[in-house]
Amino acid sequence: MPSSAPVLRPNKPQAVNAHKPEAPISYDINIPYVDVKKESYARTRYPEYLPTWDKIWFDPLPPFEYEDPALRVKDTSKRNLLSGNAKVNHIQPQIGSVIEGVQLSQLSNAAKDELALLISERKVVAFPNQDLIDAGPARQEEFMRYFGKPNYQPVSGSVRGHPGFHVIHRDGNRDEIARFMEQRTTTTLWHQDVSYEIQPPGYVMLGLLEGPEVGGDTVFAATDMAYKRLSPTFCSFLDTLKVVHSSAKMINHTRLTGGLVRKDPVDTVHPLVRVHPVTGEKCLFLNGEFITKVQGLKEPEQRCLLDFLMNHMMTGHDFQARVRWQPKTIVMFDNRSTLHSAIVDYLDDDFGAKARHIFRLIALAEKPIPVHDEFE
Repeated sequence: MPSSAPVLRPNKPQAVNAHKPEAPISYDINIPYVDVKKESYARTRYPEYLPTWDKIWFDPLPPFEYEDPALRVKDTSKRNLLSGNAKVNHIQPQIGSVIEGVQLSQLSNAAKDELALLISERKVVAFPNQDLIDAGPARQEEFMRYFGKPNYQPVSGSVRGHPGFHVIHRDGNRDEIARFMEQRTTTTLWHQDVSYEIQPPGYVMLGLLEGPEVGGDTVFAATDMAYKRLSPTFCSFLDTLKVVHSSAKMINHTRLTGGLVRKDPVDTVHPLVRVHPVTGEKCLFLNGEFITKVQGLKEPEQRCLLDFLMNHMMTGHDFQARVRWQPKTIVMFDNRSTLHSAIVDYLDDDFGAKARHIFRLIALAEKPIPVHDEFE
């Protein structure tokens, strides 16, 4: 029997505003991808190191021969580097050291070789109160060229006329930080520098130009020690894996935010476990930002594996070292055996981030050495 209820006609469709995509949040809250404000030039002590974007194009990195300077050291006592008034204090028993009484600008070639060995052994070495900070970009670049081939930044700001510099600059920008934290639960970004290159960095220099009185530390995790904590059965599986590292995400994000791109995206296959050429230790070659594929695994398997390994690295405080920056500090670390992240905890509710200004220089090294020869 038909219902006696009145027939309800649907209302006419209501106009809906077209979706307006929101501006993308910062890829890395530590660095700007567009011009800094004019006020920063008046506030900073080192305006010549504020980020600039020279329109230079770089072709892919070709393979090159590399000899690690640490392998030239015969006397492991490091008497050329640690003579005189040198004072060494360890941050943790197995990772990280602070060295006082040594000026990097005065090192002989023999001492630089020993420095490479020390960095390979301790993984992270901090040198406070360095006059090399005030020596200028050319001197700093010359120093780092001793340790390997320079890397040229594909997206981020650099020092004008010196594209090998990667400038880490944060000053204010309260609204940008607030939008970033609307989507993120932490400012940490665990990574190994430019791991997507065919021959990634070995030695890396960070130089503090200006920083907050408290906060802005950098934390490092030892990838060789993390590997040793895993079971032999699991390690034997990891030793066989090949992983794709890519700069595509970073470059695509930079284009979305209107930043300058100087290189095409690079995709490179590396072993998940690499052998350190100096120490002989097996190291997890892991990255929270640049890994796009674990060859041979399905997507859920890959996600499960990488999430486990990253969580293992991030929570392993017994194989981590936290470096607290002091004025004019230079930190040198081994990018092959560490993972690291800056800590953005120097925020002010009224203004935003307090000034933190650091430069980075990279020395590209060997092609990662796999555990098994058949990797090639």
